[in-house]
Amino acid sequence: MSIPEFAEASGRPQPAPAAHSQTLSRGIRVLEILAEADEPMSIIELAAALDVHRSIAYRILRTLEDHGLVVRDPAGLVRLGARLAALARGVSRDLQAAARPVLTRIANELGMTAFVAVLDQGEIFTLVSIEPRQAHATVAQQPGTRHPLHMGAPGIAIQSGLSATQWAALGHPETRRSEAGEVAALGYASSHNEVIPGLSSIAVPLLVPGESPASLAVVYISSLHSPTDIGAALTAAARTIVAALS
Repeated sequence: MSIPEFAEASGRPQPAPAAHSQTLSRGIRVLEILAEADEPMSIIELAAALDVHRSIAYRILRTLEDHGLVVRDPAGLVRLGARLAALARGVSRDLQAAARPVLTRIANELGMTAFVAVLDQGEIFTLVSIEPRQAHATVAQQPGTRHPLHMGAPGIAIQSGLSATQWAALGHPETRRSEAGEVAALGYASSHNEVIPGLSSIAVPLLVPGESPASLAVVYISSLHSPTDIGAALTAAARTIVAALS
C-alpha cells in the first residue's frame, strides 16, 4: 500500500497541496499585462484585466511603485518602470553581452534591425535588439516583445532546433510549422507579413549550451540583399556568438 493510500485508509489527514501567494501572482500578472500593452493603462483597466476590485489593483500597484517596477504619469496612467529594465539586464547576461557587438555589426552591415529571440513559456521573447545607425527606415524590435511560437521566422528557426522531447513539453503540437523541417537544408527561416504586417524577417537557430532555445534574426521593410546572403551572414554571426560563450 502506498503512503497516500495508507493515510486515506487510516483516516489520517493528508497534507494539503502547497499554496502559492495570490498577491505575488497578481503582481507578476500586472507586469505581464503592462509588458503586453501597447500603451500605458489606467488603474480601472488593470483592475478589469486582473478581474479584481479597483482597491485591490491599487494596493498591488502601490507595492510595485515602491520597488520602481511601475510608474504613474501625471494623468494616472501606469507603465513599466526603469527598475524592471535593470532587473531584466541580468537575464541571460552572458548571452546578451556576447550578442550585442555581433548584432551591432550585422545591423549596420545589412541596414536592418537585428535581434536575439528566445523561447519563453511557449512564446517568442525578444531578448536584445540593435537598430542600424544609418538607414532610411528602421524597424523597432523592443526587448521584451512577445509573439506566438508559430508566427514569424524567429519562431520557425527555434522550432527547427527543438528535440522531440522539448517539443512535446510545449503541449501544442498543432502549431509546428512545416517550414521548420526545411531550415537545415535551406540554412535559414523566412517570413513575411506575419508578426507585423508589411515586414519581412529572416532568422537562424542560435543553440547555446545552458541557454533557452533561441534564434538570431533580422526584421526589415525591404532590402537589396538576397535572403540567401542574409541567412549566410546570420549563420556566421550565430557561430561567433556560440564560440564566444564556449
